Amino acid sequence: MPAAVVCCGAVGSIRSLWETRIKKTTEEIQKQKQQRDKTSLGRLSHLWEDRIILAKLNEKVVTEDGRLVLRIEKEEWKTLPKALVHLVQIQEWQIHRTGLQSIPSFISMFSSLMVLDLSHNAITEIPREIGQCVRLRDLLVSYNRVHTVPEELGCCENLERLELAMNRNLCELPAQLSRLKKLTHLDLSMNQFTSIPDCVVDLPALEWLDMGGNRLQCLPEDIHRMEHINALWLQRNELETLPENISRCFNLTTLVLSRNKLTDIPKLMEGMTQLSFVNFRDNPLTMDVDLPPLKKRSGGEEEEEEEDDREMFGRDFMLAYIQEERKRRFAALNLHRAGTKS
Repeated sequence: MPAAVVCCGAVGSIRSLWETRIKKTTEEIQKQKQQRDKTSLGRLSHLWEDRIILAKLNEKVVTEDGRLVLRIEKEEWKTLPKALVHLVQIQEWQIHRTGLQSIPSFISMFSSLMVLDLSHNAITEIPREIGQCVRLRDLLVSYNRVHTVPEELGCCENLERLELAMNRNLCELPAQLSRLKKLTHLDLSMNQFTSIPDCVVDLPALEWLDMGGNRLQCLPEDIHRMEHINALWLQRNELETLPENISRCFNLTTLVLSRNKLTDIPKLMEGMTQLSFVNFRDNPLTMDVDLPPLKKRSGGEEEEEEEDDREMFGRDFMLAYIQEERKRRFAALNLHRAGTKS
């Protein structure tokens, strides 16, 4: 009898163990099934979210001058969704005042992109992948928080216009930007540059440069190497002198130097006959010069308009200043000679 009891007890223990294992296995199977269902549901939900976002993005795409343009303004898009890669045929981005914090690395997939206008956002850097956008012509990232520019931007061989104004902490550019053989328009105003970067002087096609509102203390002595420059905006800087070689910028027609620390105007600038607009306002020049009166003409209104233009452009002032300085030096030389003889 005791043996039978032991045998029954053993069988009971085995059955209990077996039932426990079966229960655990069943629970694990159920958990795995729930996890798969949850994952599938998540994927389905993510798929639907992508479709909703893609539909929303599609609403922002318009055709303009035969180009597909993505236009988003005054909406909150701190990041751009991956779903955007389904619209790689887009040729132009216009995304303004959205709080966008970064340019996505998948920008490289937009091989047809010609214009990237992301002004007035919160972008802190330009990704290296931008160098793969070889058809890019315009890159506008003004009024952001960009502090560095990647050297890969120099690979955008078709870039014609680059605007990086008002990024505040930007103070240098990579040497590789000199490879931009087609760049004609460059805006670096309202940043922290203390000199014109060498790569800018080396740009072979540059015609328009704005470096107003920086901390420029001097201009490069070889500024004349900017052979095609015709507009140079240097207002609100700390320039005390101008290099004489500026007179060899033979295509320069616009030169703005207001609110600097200039005390004199180089005599050689007298020969810059092509210079039609020049502004020396608010500089501590050593001489006060009164412009000679204009010759009388018939028609008072026409004469008044010409007087206004004369004051604003400052070309007559520049010439009068140089002539007056020459007279004073000649008078001082004669005085010195007279004193020597006596």
